[in-house]
Amino acid sequence: MAVLKVKFTKTNRDKLAQVLWILNWVSVVTGLILFSLGLFLKVEINKRWELMAERDLHYVPNMLIATGLIACGINFLGGKICYDCADTTKFLRWKLLMLPYVICTFFFTFCILVGALMCYGMRGELEEALDLGLRDAMRYYKDTDTPGRCFLKRTVDLLQIQFQCCGNFGFRDWFQIQWISNRYLDMSCREVVARLRSNVEGKYLMDGVPFSCCNINSPRPCIQHQITNSSAHFNYEYQTEELNLWKKGCRQALLEYYTHIMQSIGLTVLIIWLFELSVLTGVRYLQTSLENVLRQGDPDSESDGWLLENSFVETARSNFNIIKSLGKCNQIGTANNGDPNIDVPSTAYYGPDNLPPKQIPVAS
Repeated sequence: MAVLKVKFTKTNRDKLAQVLWILNWVSVVTGLILFSLGLFLKVEINKRWELMAERDLHYVPNMLIATGLIACGINFLGGKICYDCADTTKFLRWKLLMLPYVICTFFFTFCILVGALMCYGMRGELEEALDLGLRDAMRYYKDTDTPGRCFLKRTVDLLQIQFQCCGNFGFRDWFQIQWISNRYLDMSCREVVARLRSNVEGKYLMDGVPFSCCNINSPRPCIQHQITNSSAHFNYEYQTEELNLWKKGCRQALLEYYTHIMQSIGLTVLIIWLFELSVLTGVRYLQTSLENVLRQGDPDSESDGWLLENSFVETARSNFNIIKSLGKCNQIGTANNGDPNIDVPSTAYYGPDNLPPKQIPVAS
C-alpha cells in the first residue's frame, strides 16, 4: 500500500511542476543564505581566535558553507528538471535521473538538519575553549615585550571594555595572577621586594585589576588597586559597597554572545530545512505521478503520486534484503578470490587423438 497517495490530473501535474520550478530557484537563494551564515560564523570565531584554546570549532561554519554551496547546485539542477517536467515528453530525458536526484536531495536535506543541530550542540566545546583561552590570555597579559604575545594586553583590554566584563569568571581572577610586568616594578622598593618574596613562585600578586575592568557608569572614580582594603580609600567598604568594576566574567559574556549567534543561525537553518523538505516532497510526488503516466501510456490521464510505493515497514524490509543480498555476493566473491584455480582458462590442447573424456566417440 502506497504511503500518502494523491491523485493528480494533467493540470495539477503542470501546476506542481511550475510551482516546484519557482521553489527550486528560491532554494538557490536559501543556499546562498546558508553559505553567508557559515561565512559569518567563521569570521566571528576568527575575530577572537586568540582568546580561545586550540579547539576545532570551525567544523560548524565549514559544514554550513559546504551545505550552502551544494544547495545552490542541487536546486539549480532541480529547477531545470521541474521546468522540463511540465512537458511529459521532456520528462523522458530525466526519467532515469529523477530517482537518484530525489535520493541525493533527501540526504542533502538530512545534512541541513545535522548542521542546525550542530549549531545548538556547539556550546559545550565553545565554553571549554573560552575558559582555557581566556585563562592563557590573562596569564600572558603582562608579556608586552614578548613576540607573539605583545598584542594580548590590547586584546584583553578591548574585550573587557566592549563586553563590559572583567576576568575569566570575575574580577577576582586578576588577584591570582601577575598581570604587571617586572619591567614596571620598582625593585628598590621594599614593599615590592617583600611581595615578590612572599610568593612561592616569585610572582607579584595584588588585589588589583586592569583599568579596563572599571565600570564607566559608576559615579565614583575607579578603585582598581587595593580593592579588598577598605581603609585604603575614603568612605569605602569592600564588603558592603557596590564596587565600580564590571561584575560579569568575560567567559560568560562571550559565551552568551556566541550562543545568541548560534541559536539564531540554528533557527534559520531549521526553517531552511523545513522549506527544503517541502520542496523534496513535491519533487517526489511529481516524479511518481509522471512515471505512472508513462506506464498508462496516456499523457492526459490522471495518475497517482506517492512518497513511498509500499509501507514504511515493507520499504525498510526490501532495502534490508537488498543490502543483505549484496553482502552475500561480496562474501562469495571473497571466497572465490581465495581459490587460485577458479575462473582460470584451461591451457590444455585437445586434438583428434586427445579428446576430453566426455567427448570420446562411441563406435557404432
